[in-house]
Amino acid sequence: MDPLLVDWIGLILRWAHVMFGIAWIGTSFYFIWLDGSLRRRAHSREGVAGESWMVHGGGFYRVEKYSVAPARLPEELHWFKYEAYFTWISGFLLLAVIYYWSAEAFLIDPASGLSPALAIAISVGSLIVGWLAYDLICRSPLGRRAAVLAAAVFVLIVLAAWGYGTVFTGRAAFLHVGALVGTVMAANVFFIIMSNQKKTVAALKAGEAPDARLGQQAKQRSFHNTYLTLPVVLMMISNHYPVLYGRERGALIVAGIVILGGLVRHYVTCRESGRKDASYPFLVPAAVATLSVLVAFSSYRPDAAGEGETVAFAQVQSVIVERCASCHSARPTDEDFAEAPGEVVFDTPGDIKTHAQRILTQSVLTDTMPLGNKTGMTPEERRLLGAWIAQGAPLD
Repeated sequence: MDPLLVDWIGLILRWAHVMFGIAWIGTSFYFIWLDGSLRRRAHSREGVAGESWMVHGGGFYRVEKYSVAPARLPEELHWFKYEAYFTWISGFLLLAVIYYWSAEAFLIDPASGLSPALAIAISVGSLIVGWLAYDLICRSPLGRRAAVLAAAVFVLIVLAAWGYGTVFTGRAAFLHVGALVGTVMAANVFFIIMSNQKKTVAALKAGEAPDARLGQQAKQRSFHNTYLTLPVVLMMISNHYPVLYGRERGALIVAGIVILGGLVRHYVTCRESGRKDASYPFLVPAAVATLSVLVAFSSYRPDAAGEGETVAFAQVQSVIVERCASCHSARPTDEDFAEAPGEVVFDTPGDIKTHAQRILTQSVLTDTMPLGNKTGMTPEERRLLGAWIAQGAPLD
């Protein structure tokens, strides 16, 4: 397929994925806030758990929430589900176009020796297995204790990050953690939240009393989705920031992101609901400390730049021509690219010097480039590039 057409397909899918994601996350945040803002009033009707008054767009709104369900089903009932479904569908299609279509370049770690078919099967299978494992944990006795359940889900995510890092490129491994968490969230909506709500509606139509446990289970999964939102958003945009996904330390960085997202989200939830538990005063300091450790840990690269070595530009140019120019040229020879990625070209010595800091970030401090290390850049060559840049990137 024409690489330019693939780019257009990827752009359209990414645009759709972002827009559907905004709609899904927005409604999720709104309803969690709404739950926290509900207050039981003296005049509240029987069966109403609480109400909330709001003002927006020049109008006033009054919202009531029933403890289980109203005695009669209203004529018009609005459902919130397609935002989640279309976010997942567009995300999976984007995963297929970028990582499955060019698996050897973007997906597979060359050291793993996987074929494209096996790598894609692992990718798809892991999303299914990840959901099943999460659902089993929630339904097990662990699911009855919120703190224990949170710890178990945290361990599941970190183990998935480690597993992905053993077979995929650092970039693909990190994004797959986001895809796995996003799959869990969308499956929560499809298999639990919507399913339980449909059972409640069916009971009302049949004139029966709905099972309160259905609503409790749906609320638990919705609550999980809210706490997972901040980490999954960061993981899905991680491809722009290679400092995050060094393969050797990816699982630990994922652990830090999940902890950081949970602390921030818990702080916001406590503040919005007005129900500040004993942990509340420590949430912001803990989040700042976690972020500081995360930044320091992800940025630490001992001796990566090869400082102190003297390197001639001719050595650097030889490495760039052999390892990078097949993609980063005005006329790429790599069949996956019709144009140089990011318009970065290395055709002249001036081009190489101009992009020295990008080379440092992408090929020295991280192993992001070459993509999937298709051209086989060695650790020694990365150190050589780092040493040249540390000298000030001279051209003589």
